[in-house]
Amino acid sequence: MSTPLPSKKQLRDFIEDAQKKEGRVTRREIARAFNIKGDTRTDLRRLLKEMASEGLIDQKGKSATARGQLPPVAVLDVIALDDDGDLTCFPPNWKEDFAPPAILLLSKAASKTRPALGKGDRFLGRLSREEDGSYLAKPIKHIGQGADRLLGIYRSRKVGGSVEPVSRKAGRALLVERGDEGAAKEGDLVWAESRNEKGYGARRARIREVIGPIDGPASYSLIAIANHEIRTEFPLDVTTEAEGATLPGLKTRADIRNKALITIDPADARDHDDAVFAEPDSDPKNKGGWRVIVAIADVAYFVTPGSALDREALKRGNSTYLPDMVVPMLPERLSNDLCSLKEGVDRPALAVEMVFDAGGRKRSHKFMRVMMKSHARLSYREVQEAIDGSPNNRAAPLMASAIRPLWGAYEALKAAREQRAPLDLDLPERRILFDDKGAVKGVKLKERFDANKLIEEFMIQANVAAAETLEETKLPSIYRVHGEPDPEKLEGVRTFLESLGYSLPKGQVLKPKNLNQILHLAEEREEGPLVSQTILRAQRQAIYDTDNVGHFGLNLHRYVHFTSPIRRYADVTVHRGLIMSLGLGKGAQSDKEANELQKIAQSISDLERKSMAAERESTDRFLASWLEGRVGADFFARINGVIGAGLFVTLNDTGADGFIPVRSLGTEYFRFDDIANAMVSEATGGVYRIGQPVEVRLKEVTPLQGGLLFEMLSEPMAGVVLPKRHTGAPKPKRGNAPTKSKKVKRRRY
Repeated sequence: MSTPLPSKKQLRDFIEDAQKKEGRVTRREIARAFNIKGDTRTDLRRLLKEMASEGLIDQKGKSATARGQLPPVAVLDVIALDDDGDLTCFPPNWKEDFAPPAILLLSKAASKTRPALGKGDRFLGRLSREEDGSYLAKPIKHIGQGADRLLGIYRSRKVGGSVEPVSRKAGRALLVERGDEGAAKEGDLVWAESRNEKGYGARRARIREVIGPIDGPASYSLIAIANHEIRTEFPLDVTTEAEGATLPGLKTRADIRNKALITIDPADARDHDDAVFAEPDSDPKNKGGWRVIVAIADVAYFVTPGSALDREALKRGNSTYLPDMVVPMLPERLSNDLCSLKEGVDRPALAVEMVFDAGGRKRSHKFMRVMMKSHARLSYREVQEAIDGSPNNRAAPLMASAIRPLWGAYEALKAAREQRAPLDLDLPERRILFDDKGAVKGVKLKERFDANKLIEEFMIQANVAAAETLEETKLPSIYRVHGEPDPEKLEGVRTFLESLGYSLPKGQVLKPKNLNQILHLAEEREEGPLVSQTILRAQRQAIYDTDNVGHFGLNLHRYVHFTSPIRRYADVTVHRGLIMSLGLGKGAQSDKEANELQKIAQSISDLERKSMAAERESTDRFLASWLEGRVGADFFARINGVIGAGLFVTLNDTGADGFIPVRSLGTEYFRFDDIANAMVSEATGGVYRIGQPVEVRLKEVTPLQGGLLFEMLSEPMAGVVLPKRHTGAPKPKRGNAPTKSKKVKRRRY
């Protein structure tokens, strides 16, 4: 009878001792040493294969060697976060031709360095070896950032392999020599680290982290998330804190559970952070007026300043919404449960009660901490159909108590909105549809009902009320600001609009209503998309700031974000400010947070841009993959951008963006006129300009980069022959003047 199989530790220790004397050790020698005979030899082969796959040993043919050991102190890079919130590390100086042992840095130890260690950091660590051959690291010193890394697809070769970058800006593929591929397999999405070797020849890299196979459609969002370093895993202390959260009692809260508050969201919404209610105002001095309640999830009760949940939420800044998934700012226990205003259950909220007159002008408001109960979870479509006369079984019982009063209040607020005249850029949004396997099955315009506008206007009013309260109490806060259009860009827009016969006034303060007049006239002339795109390009990006410069687009003097604390950190800070200023109890703004608000505002503005970029990238990849089988097909499109190298176009049916190189326009000389946002023919004056409808042919698709290359089929619009030295602008000034028109030759292939 054969002896039972040894443990993995016993096998590894034996192999290590044997190779010190003789180098590699054979399976026969291992079997003889442990008295393994007969059928048990098959079990030994299986066990050794398993140990090789786990990185404990290295197998070649019938011989084995122990994997290389690490020194007691080593430089380490943090490369990943595991499901428990602990950190996986890699030794950048590893020289062996096989992957190093697993190295784990516990989150508690990582948090003790200053600054705390996270993914992408490099540190000096003390290593202790565990029984299974892995290592536990304890940080000695934070060194800085790890080596430059890029995200790409691993391609295997007979010897070594290569990494194709997923970023359009990363350049050509990097070679991966044998032994530097780690556990990567053909087609895996990987993080690769440049070896930064001097001299000539191809760039080289080593694989540092394998994310997973690229085959599935979900990889497109995964690429965007990784490329923009969107945090996806919640550390253990964060999830523990979330799981331990409990609902507050009624003792210090107003009980409004009897009010017919309802949530109105997209049909597929998973979390619900706002509920609304309206009723006619009973005050005889406010005839025809309305009393409106906007109740917002009380996130600040659960996410208190300085807590683990707070630190992680600040690192994320916001939830990231991708076509096929959401990366939440808060753990699911909060975002989809305790902080979600679910139908029929008690939920804590921070509510504002606002009183409006018959013309929609706000007379007063007050904030309160409440306990509420949503009487129904309805979609925009359900509410719209109900008010249009076709309520379904869910909406019908709420017509008198909730839906009709909401609509009455909205009609009043709508009148005031029209007086305020915010910028009316109603640009279409599209939604990607997926099949059961996660593949794209179509694209459709997002439905937009008056019910959407109702919720938007109620939320705007609640945000304004929050800003006013914070200003009255002189508490520092983060505003949502949107400055006036950039003067230089606006001058270019004015020149372009004048060329189309529109007049944008000079010498006066520009108001959104001035632009709205042009937009409405453009709709009548069937030039709406052209003019909308032009005006949009002159707008500044909205950001968060403690310096209030107003909100140009909404035409408001003060504005904060209060209504979405589940998905935006800015709203959490506003809730804390209101709690502090009104003495509403737990979760108030701390002195430390008050002193750091500008720093927080800058950080969450940057994080918001990262999330938006990730959304655009993943959308581009999904659309490119869907159109990959339609190379050679013709599409109707609209020019949305013009540069010296060519034209950017957006397809009408899908909203997919692509590029037309100037060389594909024909055989004439074309000159780029940046003032007119156009490519102009020197010979005929023919024009391709921003907003112009065209027909294009799809020539090339690169799904990994989300790239679409088109050929122009439409002839240019009739125009005026330009003088050869025409620049379309005054003599340029040094530094920031408009670029001179460029002369571009085009050829047809």
